[in-house]
Amino acid sequence: MPGSPFLTCVQLKEEKYRADVYPFTLPIVPADFQLTLSTPVTFLVGENGAGKSTLLEALAWACGFSARGGHRDQSFSEGADGHTLGRALRMRWRQRVTGGFFLRAETFFNFATYLEEAGSTFDAYGGKSLHAQSHGEAFLSLFSHNFEDGLFILDEPEAALSPQRQIAFLRILHDLGSRKVGQFIIATHSPILLTLPGSRVLSLDGGPLREIDYRDTEHFRLTRDFLNAPDRFYRHLLQDEEDVGQ
Repeated sequence: MPGSPFLTCVQLKEEKYRADVYPFTLPIVPADFQLTLSTPVTFLVGENGAGKSTLLEALAWACGFSARGGHRDQSFSEGADGHTLGRALRMRWRQRVTGGFFLRAETFFNFATYLEEAGSTFDAYGGKSLHAQSHGEAFLSLFSHNFEDGLFILDEPEAALSPQRQIAFLRILHDLGSRKVGQFIIATHSPILLTLPGSRVLSLDGGPLREIDYRDTEHFRLTRDFLNAPDRFYRHLLQDEEDVGQ
């Protein structure tokens, strides 16, 4: 996947850092925090509570998006943890872009409602109300019809996608990244998405960001091992239940 990202580096403003204030207390935000972006698609992985959503909110806010999601000109909700960290971020660009989208799976319903209330024609979403589609259909409609030029910050886009639709989404990521028109920063738990060739995977587990091969992520290894031998896992699970009942 050739191409250079639009946003190349994110650092903390030294004067804004406060070690005793959340979210600077998160292990992923040390005083020398730096996020280097060298590929069109960057994945962030980590367990729940590691700070993925907070970091994405901050990046989105610092890039001009509402911290609740949507386009830059759609601020349908205010107030989020990302504001505190977002104000402390210094962004370095190879080329500034105005297009893009910030997706938060947990607030997507609110975004769809905002479009309804704003009288959208939904031309950019396949011509059909997002509320009139299933959750998965609405997500893929957004990705297929609305993603083109710009920076896209996505928080768990696989939340509503079947494995087949995750593979369709991979095609969208590859096409836009290879044509050098789209940059993606994606927090995910999906081992399917992590396999995208030419992407970069950064782990938030255990402290500051570190690059990791997708094959070494807990998401990929656990899924692979479980599918290869589910009976072995169930033996342990059922044994644990028996032990508890005794």
